[in-house]
Order: sequence, then structure tokens, then C-alpha cells
Amino acid sequence: MTGNEIQQTAQNWSVLVASAADVCLKPWLHAVVLTDVADVDDQKPGSTPDLISAQSVDLIVRIECRNREGDRLPEHDLELEIYRSGNDLNLMLTWCELPDRPMLWQGQHPVWMDGNSGQRCQPPEDGAPLEAFARRLRALLVLPEQS
Repeated sequence: MTGNEIQQTAQNWSVLVASAADVCLKPWLHAVVLTDVADVDDQKPGSTPDLISAQSVDLIVRIECRNREGDRLPEHDLELEIYRSGNDLNLMLTWCELPDRPMLWQGQHPVWMDGNSGQRCQPPEDGAPLEAFARRLRALLVLPEQS
């Protein structure tokens, strides 16, 4: 896969992620910035979801937030890590500018963890939209073995 193919695939996929964020994390608007794809050179050509379904690929993106007027709201930016563990697809969502906030791990079910200790904790009061976003993303990225 060439650099241009990876960039085009990531751009198309990022529209899906940003749209899911727009639906679940209202009233904000979102854009997705690809920050890291591991082991891409070893993969066959395909879509970003195909890359994720490959055993060795981790994907990390930054989901940037803006208000309806277009002003940046970095305090609402999220980092999304997508990775496989065995046959399962897992997501990790953290607030980029607020490392003390709980982070969400979404596998078969959601687990909230303390941002500092990594210990399991109660969801934050505003955590329901983030859980909805994680569920929606996971549904968009269902692996063929799971369907």
C-alpha cells in the first residue's frame, strides 16, 4: 500500500468516525487526525477497517472538537486507540487535555478507569455519550469473524 493509498483510506474512514462523534457527542462538531498506525508496511492494500482487523495493527487517532461557529475546543478533544486482542476489537477513549479524567475501555462491555492509576472506577456523570460513541464505533468496525 502506497503512502497516498493509506492517506486516502484514512481520510475516508475518518469521515465515518467524525460523523459518529457528531451524532453521539452533540452539540460539537468533530474532525479526525490520524496520529499513528503501527506495522502498515507489512499489510496488504485495503481499507482502514481492514488494517484494524489485521492481527498486528494498532490505530491511534485524535478526535478534534469545534463548536458550531468553528472555534476549537481542545478541552473536548479525544484520543481514540483501536487495537485487537485475540479475536476481539477493543477501543480506548481518553480526553487529550484532561489526563485526570476517567478513560473508557470498550471491548465486549464498557469499563471506566481512573486516568492516573488505571484502576476501575465509576463512570463520570457525562460518560453516557462517550459510551454511546464507543458502541457505535465498535459496531462500524465489526470484524468478519464476529459477524
